[in-house]
Order: sequence, then structure tokens, then C-alpha cells
Amino acid sequence: MRQPYELSIAVRYLRTRSAHSFISFISAVSMVGIALAVAVLIIVLSVMNGFENELQQRILGMVSDASIVGYKGPFVDWQEAREHVLVRDDVEAAAPYVEGLAMAVHGEGIAGVTVRGVDPSLESGVSTIETVMTSGDFGALAPGTFNVVIGAQLAKLLGVGVGDEIMLVLAEGRVTLAGLLPRHRTFTVAGVFDAGMYEYDRGLVFVSFDDASKLFSTDGQATGLRLATKDLYSSRDIATAAAKELVAEGFAANYYIDDWRTVHYTFFRSIQLQKTMLFVILSLVVAVAAFNIISTLMMVVRDKRGDIAILRSVGTTQRSVMAMFASQGTMIGVVGTALGVLLALLFCWQIGNIVDFLQWVFDVDLLSAEVYYLDSLPAQVRPLEVLEIGGMALALAVLATFYPALSAARQPPAEALRYE
Repeated sequence: MRQPYELSIAVRYLRTRSAHSFISFISAVSMVGIALAVAVLIIVLSVMNGFENELQQRILGMVSDASIVGYKGPFVDWQEAREHVLVRDDVEAAAPYVEGLAMAVHGEGIAGVTVRGVDPSLESGVSTIETVMTSGDFGALAPGTFNVVIGAQLAKLLGVGVGDEIMLVLAEGRVTLAGLLPRHRTFTVAGVFDAGMYEYDRGLVFVSFDDASKLFSTDGQATGLRLATKDLYSSRDIATAAAKELVAEGFAANYYIDDWRTVHYTFFRSIQLQKTMLFVILSLVVAVAAFNIISTLMMVVRDKRGDIAILRSVGTTQRSVMAMFASQGTMIGVVGTALGVLLALLFCWQIGNIVDFLQWVFDVDLLSAEVYYLDSLPAQVRPLEVLEIGGMALALAVLATFYPALSAARQPPAEALRYE
């Protein structure tokens, strides 16, 4: 196929020739610079996306979409309130719970935990706890059995497994002949779960609803209702509307609302802030790499002054000369951007193996669950972000060709040929 002669000349200038190997070398360096900058930006944002998505999924699996919590006391008549909430079309499931704080003790091991009393038959509708069980049975949390399901990190800390006993000690005391003693109860470990999030694996334990009610003296009443909603991002509004209906029906004087974003607002806000700052900073790196094209093309223009003068002498217009060098810079940007996108996709595809290899080589724990809440490095490539980054890199590359192309077009042919 025939192609414009301006493009043919631009392609020839990019080819490696012994007499002009330095020009080709710096062109290749410009391509590599753009490729690395684009790849780094895509990889970093993809890792942040993966971290946000993984954190969101694991949080939702443990805390539910939203909660309606009794204000200053237990949730009275929770059975009728639950039936009333389930009438709403935007609520998929509702489950009662009793929650409080305690100390888990076994031997010399001790840890502060949140104790959550649940009904296993209802809990599956609002959480994914049953899917992350590694041993034992979540359904073993039957009333009166005083069984407990704990996280893998807590089991490791206390040195217990299924069948062992732990003691839950409350901060509340009771008066006895021996004085004021803390309330406590021995529970049998009936299961261990691994949510993959340190906060829950280390600090959350499940018991049956009735056993928790006895432990925290709620007289069979619930701390609140956990909801699963049809619209995840409207869960707070849905829970608020449901709570107002409960107040209007006279179930209680007031409630307050928790949702998955409010409970972990700091996490998600910090992720968004980091993504924004990293995008701005790494975009400057892409800009620096793209504007390396200016120096590359200026050297090409200086080296090709004689060629430019001859072309102008045989009738080539200034517009055609500009098109030659603009095409050359654009090709550098296109090739560099394409290589960067491919490199980023390959890296994100194998990021888990890369991290494992680095940890094995350097014998370090790069992803401590205690620090990063997750024990693996996820990556989520979003096509729209890839298109935005690629488009930005190409736009900067094209913009960088303007001054060198204009400089080449303005070269006076007579001056350039005087010394040829």
C-alpha cells in the first residue's frame, strides 16, 4: 500500500543505520522512557484499585451493608422490627446480632476481641462468614452450647484449635463474697475462619445469639439488625429510611445507622487520596518522558538540515516538513505507549508470583497482614483508566513534537545548503 511520503521519511529516520546510530539510540531511549512511565502509572493505580476492591469485598463479607443499632440500649422487639424491615423492596436480608467487647484468654495468651452473637441460619444472608471457614462448622453455634468461632490469627496467638477452650472475660464486674470480680464464661472453639483481613482474623469472635445475650445480659434482645441491601452504595440511605419507619411504628424512640463506608471511612478515604496523589505525581513522570521527544527531535532536525533544505528546494511545503517530524515524534509516543500498556498488563497478570519471588529472594515479608490488613497483593486493571493514561501519554507526545516540527519547517534552505 502507498503511504504519504512524509510518513515514509519519518519511518526511515527512526531506522537504525551505522552513520546515524546515535539518533536512533536516543529515539529508542525516548520510547523506553514513555513505556516505563506509562507502565508504572498503570501498575500503581491497578494495585491501588485491587487493594480497594479486595478490602471492600472482605469488609462487606464481615460487617454487612448497613446496620440499624438500638440507641443507648438493646434493640427491643427485634423479631417484629426485622419482619417490618424485610417488607421493603430494597432490603434483601436482615439478621439480629448482639455485640460487645471482651478479653479472650487461654493459658498465658490474652487478646482484646469483639464478641458478636449471631443466628447462623440468618447470618448467611448478610455476611460471607461461612465461606471463609477453614476448620470446624459455623452452624455449631447453637443456643446453650457456648461454642465460639474465632479467626485464624487469634487462634494462632492463643495457640488453640477446634475443641480447645478459651475464656471470654468482660469488663463488667459482679459483686461476690470475695469482692468485685469480672464476669467471664468458658467457650469451646467450634470453628476457625480466615477472612484474609487481619483486623477480623485477630479481633472478632462469633458465638450464638442466645449465648451472647446471656453473656452481655440483654435479656434476649438484640444490639441491632444487620442488613443486606440491593444497592450497595445507597445502603446508608436505605437503612436510614427503614429506621425512620421503625421509629414511626413505635418500636423504639431512636436508632443510629452504621454502614460499610462509615465503619471504615478512614481506609477508603486514604486510598482515594493516595490514588489521586500518585496519579498526579506519576503523570508528571509521563510528562517528563514525553517531553524527552523534544530533545530527540531537535537533534534530528539539526542532523537533517541538509535533507530539509533539499526537500524544500524541490517544492516540499513547510506543512509537509512539519508533518515529517510530527509523525516521527508521534510514532515514538505510540510505540512507547503501546509497550508500556503491554508491560503493565503482563506485570499485573503475574504480580502475585513476582511478589512471592521477591520475598523468597530477599527473605522478607513484603506484605505483613498486621500492617496492610491483606496478606496478598491484588491488582485490578480498569480499562477506562488504561485508556485515559494511554490517551494522556499520546497527547503529551504529540504536543512535544510541535516546537521541533515548527523549527524544522522554518529552516531557510539557502543557509542549510551553503556549506553542503
